[in-house]
Amino acid sequence: MGAGGVAGRHGTGHFVIKVASVQTNPVINAVEDNVTDMVRAIEDLAGAGVQLAVFPELATTGYMFDSPAEARAVAEEVPNGPTVQRLLRACADNDMYVVFGIAELAGDDIYNSSAILGPDGHIGTYRKLHLWDNENTMFTPGDLGLPVFSTPLGNIGILICYDIWFPEAVRALTLSGADLLCVPTNWVPLVAGNGANDTAMANVLCMANSHCNGLPIVAADRCGEERGQLFLGRSVITNATGWPAAGPGHADREDVLIADVDVESSASSRQWGQFNNPLTNRRPDVYQ
Repeated sequence: MGAGGVAGRHGTGHFVIKVASVQTNPVINAVEDNVTDMVRAIEDLAGAGVQLAVFPELATTGYMFDSPAEARAVAEEVPNGPTVQRLLRACADNDMYVVFGIAELAGDDIYNSSAILGPDGHIGTYRKLHLWDNENTMFTPGDLGLPVFSTPLGNIGILICYDIWFPEAVRALTLSGADLLCVPTNWVPLVAGNGANDTAMANVLCMANSHCNGLPIVAADRCGEERGQLFLGRSVITNATGWPAAGPGHADREDVLIADVDVESSASSRQWGQFNNPLTNRRPDVYQ
């Protein structure tokens, strides 16, 4: 679709899709059960008219690996591994687009990745660029850059969890023509935590990045506790103005957020009056 995204597709300035953020509590290493839950969710969401579903970071495997060897034992090739193949069948059967987190095996490397699938097959893979804490001992930093995936629903960018703390990444995807940003995540309390405000910070980051780029965001967090690590929940969907279209979700249990998002309004939402637009007003000549 190129940098113009879906703008002008119908000549109306509007193209609304129904999206879902699926907040789950996957069990570490229980890949088959986790994927069964995902397939069931896809079937239910299709019945509700959802076109795009986003699941959390490492939704298929769980997160708190004890060692690289444990992570490697459940990592799979993308798209040829059994997990992706099973989800591809679910997408085809339910006419659904899905973004989800997976431990990706590629040669000697393991990546914290997200795949985007559709009714017609594997669309692409994003590998997490900014690794958080002990992820640095488990995974190889992403080497595929910041791709934007062209789909019938619009141009879709993906970031994973800690990536959203880097506004440069969101801006780069916007400049590359993204109409919508999907963020599979496993938000945890911050190192210098501040209690309940930890949940607010993650939501504010999504809202601020969405607002500053005129870019709807579908952020799917996990919930629960795994091997002593608490996860924050509070998944959120924003519209192109940055305000929540659904959520934040519950902090302490599984949840599903559904919203209608106008992906064609992304470009027009960036024009703030006659003179101001956060993309065209940029001064890259001084950002060194």
